[in-house]
Formats: sequence, C-alpha cells, structure tokens
Amino acid sequence: MPFTDPMADGPAIQAAGLRALKAGQRMTKTLALVREFRKGDDDTPIVLMGYYNPIYIYGNDRFLADAKAAGVDGLIVVDLPPEEDEEFCLPTLKAGLNFIRLATPTTDDKRLPTVLTNASGFVYYVSITGITGAAAPDTSKIATAVTRIKHHTKLPVAVGFGVRTAEQARAIAEGADGVVVGSALVDALHQSLDKNGKAGAGTVKAVTGLVSALAQGVRSARRVAAV
Repeated sequence: MPFTDPMADGPAIQAAGLRALKAGQRMTKTLALVREFRKGDDDTPIVLMGYYNPIYIYGNDRFLADAKAAGVDGLIVVDLPPEEDEEFCLPTLKAGLNFIRLATPTTDDKRLPTVLTNASGFVYYVSITGITGAAAPDTSKIATAVTRIKHHTKLPVAVGFGVRTAEQARAIAEGADGVVVGSALVDALHQSLDKNGKAGAGTVKAVTGLVSALAQGVRSARRVAAV
C-alpha cells in the first residue's frame, strides 16, 4: 500500500512508493489488484503491508469491508502500536482478517507480551535495527531471537529486513518459520524497467528468478532440518 512517508522503509521501497503514487496507484487500485489475482488463485495468502494514514483516509470500516471482499487475508500496519488496538487492530480481527505484529531486536521480554496480545497470522521479526534494505541481518543471532519470541506465542515467526540472497534466506530459515524479502525484489523490478519507468521484456524473469533462488534457499534449509 504505497504511502508518501514510509518511515520504516529504506530507499528502495521509498522510491517504489513514490513511483507508484506518481503513476496513479491508489488504495482502490491496490484492492482491485487483489480481486484480479483472486480470479485465478483462491489459495495463496495475501497480506497488505503499509501505514495507517492511507487506511484512515479511506475509512476504517470501508477499508476492512473492501479488503475482506477483495480476498485479503491479513494486514501489517507498521505504525500502529498495541496501545491503539481499539482503533484498528480489534476491528480488523472482528472483520475476519489477521493483524500481523512486528517485533524487533529492541522488543524485550517485558514488552513482547503487549506486542503479541492481539497478534494473529504470524509474527514478523525485524532482524535489524533500522529501515528496510539498509543492512544485512546477522543470521547467527536470529535463531536465538526467534526462540525467545516463541516463548511468548504459538504463532509462526517470519524474519525479514535486509534479506537479499538465497544463502541469507537459507540461514534464516534454519531457525525461523518463514523469510520475508522486500527491498531486494523491488530493486530487481526497478532495474528491469525501461527509460520510461515501464516494465520491460525482462521484468517478470528478473523477479521470478530471484524468488526462485530465495525459495530454493529456504527449501534447502528445510531439507537439512528434516534430515
């Protein structure tokens, strides 16, 4: 969900959001994309990630109804703290959508129960302190962090921020339930655009090729764990 001031995101997603808005992308079009995708795929989960302002402007009740009708499964709204759950988190759960929380390296054991109280779907562990795509995660510390979070919740824990390679994905998947990749995919997409900022002949392959490599990394970790 593109927004003009994505404060948790790094240069890649900031620039992508501005490109999208300049090209006329709006919340109605984002939901239309979900509806179009659902015509051919009713199984793959869809999570919309972004900031509260575009939702608030759209109208909370209207947004939740339209998102549910379009086929959205869950939301990540990065700038809504748990202290404001009555504002949007609880209505989201009531509407039948998951509300996915973020935990960070600075979310200590005292804070975690508050963060996780109304979380659903999965927990998104932010592996670095800072913005998206700005640094590589320290994979040696991730398994410990995931184990600590799992002491407070039965939800799956997915890890993201800074993941760019199949090797990083493999290392993270050894200790986590899922791997989240954003900036690397946005960069692959951006590099494939033509001089007018339009998708080129190699755009789809650029994205699917990276997704395939990342998925292979995750699956290799799963095979090792199974053995």
